[in-house]
Amino acid sequence: MAAAFRKAAKSRQREHRERSQPGFRKHLGLLEKKKDYKLRADGVHVIKETKEEVTPEQLKLMRTQDVKYIEMKRVAEAKKIERLKSELHLLDFQGKQQNKHVFFFDTKKEVEQFDVATHLQTAPELVDRVFNRPRIETLQKEKVKGVTNQTGLKRIAKERQKQYNCLTQRIEREKKLFVIAQKIQTRKDLMDKTQKVKVKKETVNSPAIYKFQSRRKR
Repeated sequence: MAAAFRKAAKSRQREHRERSQPGFRKHLGLLEKKKDYKLRADGVHVIKETKEEVTPEQLKLMRTQDVKYIEMKRVAEAKKIERLKSELHLLDFQGKQQNKHVFFFDTKKEVEQFDVATHLQTAPELVDRVFNRPRIETLQKEKVKGVTNQTGLKRIAKERQKQYNCLTQRIEREKKLFVIAQKIQTRKDLMDKTQKVKVKKETVNSPAIYKFQSRRKR
């Protein structure tokens, strides 16, 4: 009954209209109403697009595969990468610090007259090699083994470049599988009822990082 009386009382109330601009503020112009603001601000507030956290490929694998399968594929890729590196004799690949060869001299004149090829007693074309760098005496005495014609050298260079491209693709694939495995594991860890705080947001190239409340072990 009380609710019915309240509704009846409200129906007899006068209509509350929006106030107009007071006389002492007339010089400021018309008082903006809500409808005027909506008309003025329409389209101004644009929702920013959120950054992509998971790619469609990652989402598909995360929904259909478990972390053990992803980790198995990643380990297989890592083994193939190591085998390719050993085949290519890749000593100074990306991510590894290049070795340095330091020469010491007593005078400034020796530094100015220094020539690496002469000092190492090898051909200038072989100076950049860190292995299999024969001396000039060896090159003059022994016969050159292997392909020497231009066509054969081009074919070998093409095959080598193909192997390098394959290696780059496998390294990229191994990184992606590692990220997917980390994201799946993070989602499994979030099922735990332990109190947690997000430290870092999830991105395409890295999983979200959470700080879990430490529990005392019995």
